[in-house]
Amino acid sequence: MARVRYGARTEAEVTAARTASAKLPDIWSTGVVAVWETDPNAVAAVLPPPLKPTARPLVRVNISKVDLPGHPLGAGSFAVAAAHDSVEGWYPLVMPMTRERALIGGREVFGEPKKLGEVSVERDGLVVRAALARHGIAFVEVRGAVTGPLPLPEPSRRTDFYFKFLPAVDGSGFDADPVLVHCVRHEKVRRLEAITGDVVLRESMYDPVADLPVRRLLEITLGEKTSDQSGRVAERVDAQALLPYVHQRYDDPRQVLDAPPEGSA
Repeated sequence: MARVRYGARTEAEVTAARTASAKLPDIWSTGVVAVWETDPNAVAAVLPPPLKPTARPLVRVNISKVDLPGHPLGAGSFAVAAAHDSVEGWYPLVMPMTRERALIGGREVFGEPKKLGEVSVERDGLVVRAALARHGIAFVEVRGAVTGPLPLPEPSRRTDFYFKFLPAVDGSGFDADPVLVHCVRHEKVRRLEAITGDVVLRESMYDPVADLPVRRLLEITLGEKTSDQSGRVAERVDAQALLPYVHQRYDDPRQVLDAPPEGSA
């Protein structure tokens, strides 16, 4: 009988897949990063406990493209500065991805708030435009002109915070206690340029980032970088305390209970 492909894989096949994932070469991306100060009350409002605001109410937007052979990828992140105990980092509110593979791993393994969307990074001479879009709305747009090269930074370490959870089957909360994940990224930069420009936040009921306005733009850069990431569960969190923030993950929280008629999926 021919092999049934939905059947169990052998231990050797599972080990080989794990080993291949651990030996990926450096993957370089080209992206725009914008950082600004926003309304401190807005930052405090979006942080689920036990995360807390940092001394400065910062927002960081990263809009990147990765020229993978045959599979170009657009990846974005809109995050606010946050702290967990003594660790400071970033709490992403939305992470648009242009391909399902990049979306699934991040959501299921780390709890990243990834959604399918449109991501663009364009350069024409010195003019640069980058945008994140969903449902036909470019809810973040960064535009400007390159003003010159910047010194390359030393390799750096950055922590992102995610909440990993499974909505309950009966819609009453969660199937198990949610966990707070610390995702650590080690980043290397091989090219960096300064941009003079601005950030436009457009109204979207699906991605309401306009609630975190640009009060003082700190920097816009265009760079080429590579990074790796590893995660750990920092602690289990209070399910009732997290529940009011679950809507951040979905366009409509009711969709987690959507179930098509049997045989239609």
